[in-house]
Amino acid sequence: MTFPDITSDLKARLPQLRGRLLANQSLGEFAWFRVGGPAQALFMPEDDDDLAYVLRNMPADIPVTVIGAGSNLIVRDGGVEGVVIRLGRGFNEVTVDGERVVAGTAILDAMVARAAQKAGIAGLAFYSGIPGTIGGALRMNGGAYGGETKDVLIEARGVDRKGNIRTYSNADMGFSYRHCGVPDDVIFTSATFQGRQGDPDAIAAEMAAIKAKREASQPRNRTGGSTFKNPPGHSAWKLVDEAGCRGLKVGRAQVSELHSNFLINVDGATAADIETLGETVRARVKAHSGIDLEWEIKRIGVSA
Repeated sequence: MTFPDITSDLKARLPQLRGRLLANQSLGEFAWFRVGGPAQALFMPEDDDDLAYVLRNMPADIPVTVIGAGSNLIVRDGGVEGVVIRLGRGFNEVTVDGERVVAGTAILDAMVARAAQKAGIAGLAFYSGIPGTIGGALRMNGGAYGGETKDVLIEARGVDRKGNIRTYSNADMGFSYRHCGVPDDVIFTSATFQGRQGDPDAIAAEMAAIKAKREASQPRNRTGGSTFKNPPGHSAWKLVDEAGCRGLKVGRAQVSELHSNFLINVDGATAADIETLGETVRARVKAHSGIDLEWEIKRIGVSA
């Protein structure tokens, strides 16, 4: 799908814009599934102030969608209306201050874990096993291998839809399992984490063990990470297995044979293939166990 070009009008309204604003930019290249249509407009801001300026002065009726590394994302085949914001170079720094780590939200979780390890800061190694960015970890209370974002976050900084720059304490975040209570229109730009003193070699060994466990149990194909949240008292992958869905295919999308809570793009799947496969799995699990699986993967855009 090709959307009407709104970038010319936006650039006229935003003469002080410093970031990149592109019309009908493909989003499939940013998603780990490598599927999906274009953004009507893709904006990549230079820094917090540039982002705040654009949000403050952009017409309120234009939808805004934020994407990160695309590791836990399905972009539907018809693309995404309005402005899609992707944070980049101005939001990917990480610094260490004592036992605290300050990270931009565009940086990969694994890079934060690595920076903490080099500085001898323990408590953040679990981030080495999460395939996404710090922004996604904040929005989803990302966690793995015994740690969660809520356990280590001091505060997060973000910009709301009106262009106000805000700071949120850990308590303000409203964290629960794979959920953050901050309004969806807030775009997180940085986070401060609290670690503790540790031995770099011991932390490196912990990260190596996480890497080995992940590589042994998770597919390397074009995937979107864990597809469904674990229902209380259950493991999603076991429910999928018990419903007979391991290896199930729809079009060129398949439930992984290695880990049945992962969907994979076998070769040339469409976003519709992947989403339909996920919904088919949900229906079969509901019929078998009576349990409603909830998507963990974020789905955006319109169908083709």
